[in-house]
Amino acid sequence: MANLRALIIGCGKSTRTPGAKGHGISHAHVQGYQALDGVKVVACADIVEDYAAAYAELYRIPKYYLDYKEMVKKERPDVVSVCTWPGLHAEMVIHCARAGVRAIHCEKPMAPTLGEARKMKQVCEETGTQLTFNHQRRFEPQYRTVRNLVNQGVIGKLRRIETGCGNLFDWGTHWFDMMNFYNNDVPAEWVLGQIEASQPGEVFGVQLENQGISHMRYANGVYGLMLSGGGLTTWAEHRLLGSDGYVEAEMPVVRVRGKGDKELRAITFPKEPNIGAWTAITWGIKDLIHCLQTGREPELSARKAYAATELIFATYESSRRRGRVDLPLDIDDNPLHDMLNKGDIGPNRKR
Repeated sequence: MANLRALIIGCGKSTRTPGAKGHGISHAHVQGYQALDGVKVVACADIVEDYAAAYAELYRIPKYYLDYKEMVKKERPDVVSVCTWPGLHAEMVIHCARAGVRAIHCEKPMAPTLGEARKMKQVCEETGTQLTFNHQRRFEPQYRTVRNLVNQGVIGKLRRIETGCGNLFDWGTHWFDMMNFYNNDVPAEWVLGQIEASQPGEVFGVQLENQGISHMRYANGVYGLMLSGGGLTTWAEHRLLGSDGYVEAEMPVVRVRGKGDKELRAITFPKEPNIGAWTAITWGIKDLIHCLQTGREPELSARKAYAATELIFATYESSRRRGRVDLPLDIDDNPLHDMLNKGDIGPNRKR
């Protein structure tokens, strides 16, 4: 089989030091492709020429471009990784899909608005493009162990999933996705949320809340609770409560107290074979390449990423409406940004 042709959009800073490896997210993508047989990264693009040139030199990529549209047109890729800030994702994903790219692997979060996230998903469905987002934690062994324990009935019937992190958007997209993962991607029915944004703060050009709470119910009766804000990183990352016990994950440890256990016990879990410094991301890329060849839905599919993204914006929308939000969500904007702009919340709040 001929090599699949892959491109990288968004290089970030690189070093030309021989044998060195970069640590930005685009470096994880290129290392992932280069760890696999049957894939060749043939070009990269960045608007900063020094970044693109250094990246190409570091990873021995034959060509670099300053215009990603020119690169896509000339190189005719099978796969494109989009490693830019969220505000550029929709434009780039939609362009690549309409240009005939077979598979697109995009960084998270999906987009600054729900409308942009929905549009990417819809366009790729219309063009038959395989679209995935880098929620790579689905491949990390401690979290897969947690889901396996729940599915094996070790804690009885799953009743509630709890987690906390720094913010609902950038970090929270991972944890909302993991909540769905633990519940085997059963859809959520509703969300009740509240947010606070008295201090300015942003990540990758997107304004964030300072604190938040998101309460949801899934179609199978399982409840979820996500908290965001300072101090929450001292918690266990994830805690799942069942009818006969509970299990929790705190990287890299899994602990469980199931039926018959007198106390919480640590669980050892199998380590995945190490195929690079970014093993989970490489496994995600390996999975999407396999799915491109077989037609199976990828573990990191746009359908699953959109479900997590919808929970982010449903939490913001619940705060805007001051009430429960039923899903699916029928908005296009970012309710947090709307409330900040109107002075309903935030440093410029109208008294």
